[in-house]
Amino acid sequence: MADKHILVLARRDHGEGMRVAAGLTIAGHTVRLVFMTGPVAETEENAANAELLELSDIVPETTVAEMGDELNLLDAKALAAAMAASDLTINL
Repeated sequence: MADKHILVLARRDHGEGMRVAAGLTIAGHTVRLVFMTGPVAETEENAANAELLELSDIVPETTVAEMGDELNLLDAKALAAAMAASDLTINL
């Protein structure tokens, strides 16, 4: 199986998005993670999932303006370009 460029959109469940993104790197895929719909809740579970992202060398991005000071903020055009450049988009 060839390595793929995968985009994970964490819309409804940010924690699951982080787990899925980190897990996909095990197979050697290049993964981008984009948080959407609202800020990521500050919970112990999300903190642990953020550690998984760090171990997986995934730097999350966001479409949420409130998170733009912490993460790379994507506008609609940048998000569309990320989707077009991906072999697969996963929507969670």
